[in-house]
Amino acid sequence: MSITYDRKTPHRFDVVGSYLRPEYLKEARKNYKAGKISEEELHKVEDEAITDLIHKQKEAGLGVLTDGEFRRETWHLDFMWAFEGVGHQPTTTGLPFAGEAAMIDDTYLTGKLGYKHHPFVDHFKFVQSFEDDKTVAKQTIPAPAQFLEQFEMPFALENTLKYYDNLDDFHEDVIKVYRAFINELYAAGCRNLQLDDCSWGLLVDPRGPQFFNTDQAGLDKIKQEFLDINNAVIDNQPSDLTITTHVCRGNFHSTYA
Repeated sequence: MSITYDRKTPHRFDVVGSYLRPEYLKEARKNYKAGKISEEELHKVEDEAITDLIHKQKEAGLGVLTDGEFRRETWHLDFMWAFEGVGHQPTTTGLPFAGEAAMIDDTYLTGKLGYKHHPFVDHFKFVQSFEDDKTVAKQTIPAPAQFLEQFEMPFALENTLKYYDNLDDFHEDVIKVYRAFINELYAAGCRNLQLDDCSWGLLVDPRGPQFFNTDQAGLDKIKQEFLDINNAVIDNQPSDLTITTHVCRGNFHSTYA
């Protein structure tokens, strides 16, 4: 039986794109944080792990290649940290997941959002270098709605409003920086972009009003805002740029948000 490949996306079958990190990569990141190895040495280990992963994806017959998100601390926050006006620090409380708290960095605004060269473009280019006539590189990023959730939930809203007079202005800046990123990524050759979005799980959870400190009418308004921000970012994108979405309940040590 022969297989007909088509590099045009989306493919008939695909993978989310995030993979379990090998132990040697986790150890290298731990050593980097402890000051035992340099950033350059960490990048070499990341390159090795990603190269091995890409070979495995090709051997499995996948038409889409990703770096497994091996260069990230978390699946979504690293993307946000690269924008101007976003800061982070080690958490003391963590985020509540089913059964345990996810001890990922507290992430918050330190000023108005701005765009500069984004490191995820370089991450994409590394994967892109492995493309052939059967495969195409995919870049995954958190959806704009996920960005709003990070900075507008009750624990973050007061700080966000230190830098924006109203949320409409904040939304406009979110749209601007996302579009700037997509433009830079597209110019680098990306034609397959995936928006990862865990915001909907909280919105449809029976405890949704509690999470967002509102009533059902307020929750419906938030749903519309999240939908609108996603659509605003992808509106008028190039016709040959495929944009797909992955929705999940969140994942930390195999527990859910």
